[in-house]
Amino acid sequence: MSLSGKTAIVTGSNSGIGLGIAHELARAGADVVLNSFTDRDEDHALAAELSQQHGVNVRYIRADMSSAEECRALIAQAGACDVLVNNAGIQHVAAVEAFPVEKWNAIIAINLSSAFHTTAAALPMMRKAGWGRIVNIASAHGLTASPYKSAYIAAKHGIVGLTKTVALETAEEAITCNAICPGYVLTPLVEAQIPDQMKAHDMDRDTVVREVMLARQPSKQFATVEQIGGTTVFLCSDAAAQITGTTISVDGGWTAL
Repeated sequence: MSLSGKTAIVTGSNSGIGLGIAHELARAGADVVLNSFTDRDEDHALAAELSQQHGVNVRYIRADMSSAEECRALIAQAGACDVLVNNAGIQHVAAVEAFPVEKWNAIIAINLSSAFHTTAAALPMMRKAGWGRIVNIASAHGLTASPYKSAYIAAKHGIVGLTKTVALETAEEAITCNAICPGYVLTPLVEAQIPDQMKAHDMDRDTVVREVMLARQPSKQFATVEQIGGTTVFLCSDAAAQITGTTISVDGGWTAL
């Protein structure tokens, strides 16, 4: 699959899953817009590194995904959007009655509302170009639930519903909208948690990964950012032209239980 000549915007992409997706899209030939809420020299250096590595144009545009105006401005500033990957997200864990209101509002804004705003801004560009791909990064928690994650789960279920609605509204056009639902993915953030989990449970690395961190993931293996990126590229391919309004689970069997 060649995405040469296409512009891909990936929200929340200066690390982790978003950065992995950006790498795979660039590898497929797309020009890429990286994004996060910071505006550091290292953010722009990261874009330059990807550009040199893959031989495509990679830019970094700062935008705060909790702001409707900045979400829409990101798309406008990019100037083109053939592929939109809504990946930005945050998490907080607490019981419903103790869940801080400001955390609920921030999670809903960043994990759900941002995808609405970027999609609304990108669709006219895709329609003008006569082609588009929207990939929303949901979660296994968009299909199932766990305690103490009410805002995150509500947002990810909302992303799945938004995906279906956008797919129906674009069904007669060469535009698709799908959601990827990862289970636990091995990102630098997750990797950094492993030593603390080993200490807390008095287990070696392999045991704490299998029995604690991946207790709900039947494969007992983390998904990788490259796998999420590869799934994204597939959804942009001609082979996926009739895949729209659905979810693809990359969760080691979690949601099969």
